[in-house]
Amino acid sequence: MSYSDCLSDLLCGEESSDIFSGESPGCSTDLESHDFVEESSIASFIEDERNFVPGFDYLSRFQSQSLDASAREESVAWILKVQAYHGFQPLTAYLSVNYLDRFLYSRRLPQTDGWPWQLLSAACLSLAAKMEEPLVPSLLDLQVEGAKYIFEPRTIRRMELLVLSVLDWRLRSITPFSFTGFFACKLDPTGAYIGFLISRATEIILSNIKEASFLEYWPSSIAAAAILCAANDIPNLPLFNPEHAESWCDGLSKVRINMMSLSN
Repeated sequence: MSYSDCLSDLLCGEESSDIFSGESPGCSTDLESHDFVEESSIASFIEDERNFVPGFDYLSRFQSQSLDASAREESVAWILKVQAYHGFQPLTAYLSVNYLDRFLYSRRLPQTDGWPWQLLSAACLSLAAKMEEPLVPSLLDLQVEGAKYIFEPRTIRRMELLVLSVLDWRLRSITPFSFTGFFACKLDPTGAYIGFLISRATEIILSNIKEASFLEYWPSSIAAAAILCAANDIPNLPLFNPEHAESWCDGLSKVRINMMSLSN
């Protein structure tokens, strides 16, 4: 079945017009709390993380306005509101946005009144919730917090299948949360502030994902920068900088960490 065929019957619950005319899972996405992984695993995550982010020219599409940055920001804001409403894990929200960005890199949404963005956001959030949440609300209950359009469950399920196809069924992605526990342990070997570092870094990460400029950075750089920013809130910790972070694991770049730190 062709891409256009798959989309031809994805109908909005409010409208009857047509919506618009690529490996096995690589790693765990579980949010690392205190179960720190081995450094060799972290190095492999860094090596593979490029496979779970949009292509290098994705950000430039927003800068050139071939993609609508304001529509993306609105969609991410809605995902975060629903995450808070249902008490979903931070990882669920991050994965939802990751699926959305990877889909948009490969497929263009139609230039309509905005409902394709809402449908894509609902489908990505539903998929992420199924991956990470022990209890997943119904597809109707998922569409809360100011959703502009309400879609029938069968419509969202069809969109889920399209997202799965475009993402080649690779939902278990490498995210910043694959690194935060390990980096927190590196920064605070005593373990006295690890819980705070992870929690604060999580807040920093989620507060930045609405910005299209966030897409310039890979998960490891985002995690390292977030941990460094979180450390700034602990007066008893010595000062750390991207040069220190670069030594935490092979593959980290102090330049990219420093650039990310400046944006927080």
